[in-house]
Amino acid sequence: MAAHWLTPDERRAWLALYALTSLLPANLDAHLFREARITLFDYHVLAMLSEAEGTSLPMSELAARSTASLSRLSHVVKKLEGRGWVTRLPSALDGRVTTASLTPAGFEMLAELAVSHVAQVRCTVFDALDDEDVADLERVGRKILRGMHSAHWILADGDAATEAALAGPIDD
Repeated sequence: MAAHWLTPDERRAWLALYALTSLLPANLDAHLFREARITLFDYHVLAMLSEAEGTSLPMSELAARSTASLSRLSHVVKKLEGRGWVTRLPSALDGRVTTASLTPAGFEMLAELAVSHVAQVRCTVFDALDDEDVADLERVGRKILRGMHSAHWILADGDAATEAALAGPIDD
């Protein structure tokens, strides 16, 4: 099989994306660690719980929403439990299912930290973009994500018109 090299434009886009995906998590991790001694992944787990109905999710759903294995998630939730921010209990609907819940102390800490975190995200990412750039970032991000993981929960979070445009024409 012959190599199908990147064009110069594709190479520049790839290197920019690679640098971004390498530097952005490290930047946000460092900020969150300075502010609350937590990682970006810890924050994301807490945020996913805060956005869930009743601030609780089955561990399997929380793993999907945080793009983590159950073993990694279990380790992190155990750490967050130790800080009093999360509890784990058997599901009231199915005792075989473990549910993670954000505690009132976890919600309070997250609400305070969110102000600083969002300011860091805004300063690091969005202050350099105009509205068209933000729309392009979402469109391109969703398109790449759809190719990697078409059932990802983020894709269900978009509006129908955006999703239809990303999916392309439907063949009859």
